[in-house]
Amino acid sequence: TNLSFVDVCFSSSTVPKVLANHILGSQEISFSGCLTQMYFLSVFADMDNFLLAVMAYDRFVAICHPLHYTEKMTRQLCALLVVESWVAANLNALLHTLLMARLSFCGDNIIPHFFCDATPLLKLSCSDTHLNELMILTVAGLILLAPFVCILMSYILIACAVVRVSSTGGRWKAFSTCGSHLTVVCLFYGTIIAVYFNPASSHSAGRDMASAMMYTVVTPM
Repeated sequence: TNLSFVDVCFSSSTVPKVLANHILGSQEISFSGCLTQMYFLSVFADMDNFLLAVMAYDRFVAICHPLHYTEKMTRQLCALLVVESWVAANLNALLHTLLMARLSFCGDNIIPHFFCDATPLLKLSCSDTHLNELMILTVAGLILLAPFVCILMSYILIACAVVRVSSTGGRWKAFSTCGSHLTVVCLFYGTIIAVYFNPASSHSAGRDMASAMMYTVVTPM
């Protein structure tokens, strides 16, 4: 339920504005509106990140410890994991939004993107952006890396368990349970890593927009 809600909100934070720009023929956005969009994008991206990790753990328990599933994945644990995800996502988004708000912007202020994202906004600033870049690499990197490692470990253990299954039908059932989740994980993390964790010299506006479209619109869909 949370993943469905987050994905609807994730797409809704960008797509309606893009459609309005095309229909009205105006591509303007206020500074406060830009920061608000960036905040909510960060919240929902982080929530997707955390919930994908929780779902990977859920599949690990279901496949590797099926007889203990109800005992391990209690409603209390699920509620705790979701609440912790919301708190961490909002704190991270608030940190990056406040750091962005302290910067000065000069020049044409034209964002080569279809939404207000941290990377293109930092390129427009005439202030020192080293702290912002450091926080993206450390805090945002840690928030992305920890769930990704959790997902990776879960699927390694799942693969080991599935290999030991003697029947072909049992193996297929286990892999089909994880298929859609694994596809989304690959698309989501692959495009985010391509956008945020590559050297600035390797970035191009077109490539960044295509990658952003994948994780903000395609994976939620």
